[in-house]
Amino acid sequence: MTNRLGDKARLQHVHDAIHEIASMTEGYDEQKFIDDSKTRFACVFQLEVIGEACRHLSGEIKNEYSQISWSQVIGLRNIIAHEYFGIDYSQLWSIINKDLPELNTVITEMINKINR
Repeated sequence: MTNRLGDKARLQHVHDAIHEIASMTEGYDEQKFIDDSKTRFACVFQLEVIGEACRHLSGEIKNEYSQISWSQVIGLRNIIAHEYFGIDYSQLWSIINKDLPELNTVITEMINKINR
């Protein structure tokens, strides 16, 4: 079942989730993000989607793009899914602003390569 959807669909899920987060947090600063529970919860869900989709990518594609710390992406999903009340929203804000744009660049490259 792991590869039922395939890498192309999983990468698109990651891409779409990153864009959802960017759209929801546009114009936000850290405090506004922390104060807005609806946006926080929606972003947490999208980060879970990203982690779950990455968990199901093939080993081949993960090896080809080893510059991504797949274990950290998947690990974040596990933390927010299983230790929900211990989420550090300041750290999530940092991930959203620093790590997701970098991840998006690579994910876009991966999708473009698959579509060639």
